[in-house]
Amino acid sequence: MKKRYNTLNDYYRLIFGEKIFKVPIDAGFDCPNRDGTVAHGGCTFCTVSGSGDAIVAPEAPIREQFYKEIDFMHRKWPEVKKYLVYFQNFTNTHDRVEVIRERYEQAINEPGVVGINIGTRPDCLPDETIAYLAELSERMHVTVELGLQTTYEATSELINRAHSYDLYKETVERLRKQAPKVEIVSHLINGLPGETHEMMLENVRRCVTDNDINGIKLHLLHLMTNTRMQRDYHEGRLQLLSQEEYVSTICDQLEIIPKDIIIHRITGDAPRDMLIGPMWSLNKWEVLNAIDKEMERRDAYQGCRLV
Repeated sequence: MKKRYNTLNDYYRLIFGEKIFKVPIDAGFDCPNRDGTVAHGGCTFCTVSGSGDAIVAPEAPIREQFYKEIDFMHRKWPEVKKYLVYFQNFTNTHDRVEVIRERYEQAINEPGVVGINIGTRPDCLPDETIAYLAELSERMHVTVELGLQTTYEATSELINRAHSYDLYKETVERLRKQAPKVEIVSHLINGLPGETHEMMLENVRRCVTDNDINGIKLHLLHLMTNTRMQRDYHEGRLQLLSQEEYVSTICDQLEIIPKDIIIHRITGDAPRDMLIGPMWSLNKWEVLNAIDKEMERRDAYQGCRLV
């Protein structure tokens, strides 16, 4: 059944002509919000291993990680022959461009690689790094995934994000101007402390109207063990979303996202042994099906509330 929103799977099939794997890699980068460059301790929702908790062999050399990941994925999809290398964990442009180049090239020249996705922050894209990304975009499909999480400065301070929304907008403008072929994806988190339903909608409105982006990732806040946010939860400053609240929020957000923007994600994954809540999020397909059913019940489509 065709989705009522612009899915990443459909988009990749359109531009690559077949199903592809997104291969997550831990390239050994740190985060400026952890090492003292801009702050210490990281975002309050972030675990000690960053966003790479599900990477198969994060300690292995980059090329070895690549082959371990595709071997694992081929157990389910043996027919897939094209890959996007996903530098996922921490901030993957947080170093000198020479170091970045050396680490990227260890994976992107492997057979079958048709592109690269780079998870990073808006405060870690100096001009020389953007120039390298522009060069890469002449060779393959390049996507920069920019962590934004919220457009509200009060929330950003509360979660120790350590960069402003204005900086985010400036970075998107520089990327668009200096590396026009690079696709830009924004990350937002639903359920951050103190954010109401209307604020979550406003995060999306600002993200898609203030910025010239190609895609968006909408995450549920996962409360994980060994995070600073764990204390907020136990002291009553954080209320986790119910599945019904989350589904309603996602559907409302989809209705105000322009039809040409690719929806890279509308939920997320978390390791069961590290997750404090919401536990319903472990049933990922149930959540996705609930979103589909609610969009069908409303007879709604992506962008249908835009004038």
